[in-house]
Amino acid sequence: MTAAVTTDVVVVGSGPAGATMALALATLGVDHLVVTRYDSLAAEPRAHITNQRTMEVLDDLGVAEDVVAQATPQHLIGTTTFCTAITGEELGRVRSWGTDPASHAAHVLASPRRICDMPQNLMEPVLVNAATTRGSRVRFATEYLSHVADDDGVTVTVRDRTRSDDGAAYDIRARYLYGADGGRSRVAEDAGLPMRGEMGVAGSLNIVFRADLSRWVEHRPSVLYWVLQPGSDVGGIGMGVVRMVRPWNEWLTIWGYDVADGPPDLSDEYARGLVRRLVGVEDLDVEIIGSSAWTVNHLAAEHYGSGRVFCGGDAVHRHPPSNGLGSNTSIQDSFNLAWKLALVLRGTAGPGLLDTYTAERAPIGRQVVDRANRSIAETGRIFDALGVSGTDDPVAMRTNMDARKDAGADAEKQRRALREAVRFKAYEFDAHGVELNHRYVSGAVVADDLAPDPLGAAEDPELHHVPSTTPGARVPHAWLGLPGGDVSTIQLAGHGRFTLFTGPGGEGWGAAPDVASGLVALVVVGPGREVEDPYGDWAAMLEREGIGDTGAVLVRPDHHVAARFAALPDDPTTTLTTTLDQVLRR
Repeated sequence: MTAAVTTDVVVVGSGPAGATMALALATLGVDHLVVTRYDSLAAEPRAHITNQRTMEVLDDLGVAEDVVAQATPQHLIGTTTFCTAITGEELGRVRSWGTDPASHAAHVLASPRRICDMPQNLMEPVLVNAATTRGSRVRFATEYLSHVADDDGVTVTVRDRTRSDDGAAYDIRARYLYGADGGRSRVAEDAGLPMRGEMGVAGSLNIVFRADLSRWVEHRPSVLYWVLQPGSDVGGIGMGVVRMVRPWNEWLTIWGYDVADGPPDLSDEYARGLVRRLVGVEDLDVEIIGSSAWTVNHLAAEHYGSGRVFCGGDAVHRHPPSNGLGSNTSIQDSFNLAWKLALVLRGTAGPGLLDTYTAERAPIGRQVVDRANRSIAETGRIFDALGVSGTDDPVAMRTNMDARKDAGADAEKQRRALREAVRFKAYEFDAHGVELNHRYVSGAVVADDLAPDPLGAAEDPELHHVPSTTPGARVPHAWLGLPGGDVSTIQLAGHGRFTLFTGPGGEGWGAAPDVASGLVALVVVGPGREVEDPYGDWAAMLEREGIGDTGAVLVRPDHHVAARFAALPDDPTTTLTTTLDQVLRR
């Protein structure tokens, strides 16, 4: 076949990774085509937690306010509750997603954006609608079949699923291929991306339903209610979950099954009975919307690309929904790669820049996969505290759980152990550091010895965010002043170009050709400048890290620090040009 369509980038998949790639490429003016085998966008609200880093990405792409308008806000998602049923006894609560007072302060200090809950079936339309408005072409019911890569590009063969004739299959000729086709990615398989880990560790069922539960949950608003009942076993966790989709009348339950036996028959009668059991109301008025089965995976790709083919999202990191990291990591994968593709396609950077995608994102993917699976295992501390581990006897389980209500030293010890076990779940529900402490090490980052990275001395880098201008880190958030109002350093950076932050006396950086050409935007921060530092937070950060007023911080289009300088050199033109060459072409 001759190629029926030509484009710069073919994106396979319209989920969070594929839709974000489409939106980012459209925003950057890169010609591309999205193909998805499905007739429509996601109908089920699978992914939902949208963390601060992702909100910063969506802000950069111009859709953050569209998300905020539909999402459930932070203050309604954070009272994670462990109980015997929604209407049953409480076993404990953990303040989650930045709602603990100390954690909330850390969230406010860390980012201009707030975490929220945006179900996938609402998120995808926001991303795809914005992408198509900006020029994305999206072909639904178009199945990826195969690809052949050569020195000049990739020939992608697809099939129009609305046709059954010989013309249903056709070729698309592109310069690059991006596989965002999910946990059973055919693109990743065809590209031969090496994977490490295991698929199908355990099985779980999703049941989406409508029911008014407001009388039992409004006083303890949360997105997750964990239900411990004899016989429940969710994805190896040992608990049922009732998850809020829309407060407080649309929900999703998660229930486990033995993968060796396969999923049960998901009839409405079965689903309705399971929902009533987890809620604890035998005659609850329930409308079943849909159900599906899925497996818990512990697998990550060691390489995210091969030649002109790259993959992102669940195609390269497959894990349970613990910690709410799945769609966030997927969106951030695409944001990392999109600007690199744009610069290479324009001829501004050499193709070696694309090699940094794996170097930067694969370690994050492995961390996310390991953290999510570790969070499942850590739930065992709650079972141990309640005395229900190692027994299948429902009577013994209830007796051991009830023992915590007694007086005496043994019951006091049990209550203490339960409090500590529940509190420990902050590593799943409030791991701020896991979300924000990414440090990229690659050829697109220029290391220095100005100041050691404070992450190395952090008390707990999984729980706590550690801001730094260390090359490879996300540029720290600080509120700066513009004539029309305050703006974050993160919001001044990005938008498809490099940003060079300097201070009074650092105007000489503007002599560099890459600044004059517009590849690098110069931002001078200080009194009497267009951008001021009214709180002094930015200057204090730079001073701590050995950067003077005439020094500079070079920030990449994805908000990560590419390089930094203690002071304006004698010949800033040569120095800055050399640095950009290292970052873009090395």
